[in-house]
Amino acid sequence: MVIQELKTEQQWLEAYPVMHELRTHLSEHDYLQLLKQMVPQGYRMFALYANEEIVALAGISQLVNFYNFKHMYVYDLVTKVSARSNGYGQKLLSFIHQLAKDEGCHSVALTSGLQRKDAHRFYEEKMAYEKKSFSFIHEL
Repeated sequence: MVIQELKTEQQWLEAYPVMHELRTHLSEHDYLQLLKQMVPQGYRMFALYANEEIVALAGISQLVNFYNFKHMYVYDLVTKVSARSNGYGQKLLSFIHQLAKDEGCHSVALTSGLQRKDAHRFYEEKMAYEKKSFSFIHEL
């Protein structure tokens, strides 16, 4: 297993099928257009490869705010459906934890949709995340 930061359009395209399993509403075109806007704002994507194939992805940014101070924020974390229950998500998120620590962050934060019960169990039971708040959105 190898974890690598994806920095080129070719790598992003290779990652699209896995990301699409999480972000099913995104066409390949929209995914690329959004990535091209997100990367200059600090978004970074990491892939975990098993047998030279992407099996898990994490999309992160380093942020600073009043309540989390300097922290790493995980926007996207997905393991390919056919590769789940092999520890890939745990390995990739542990890598993100170490990266955050190496970059001087105080914590790693994320949000997860209310319907994602299995993900919540993973974060709380396997990765020792603490449920701290609800996230709200107002559509315009």
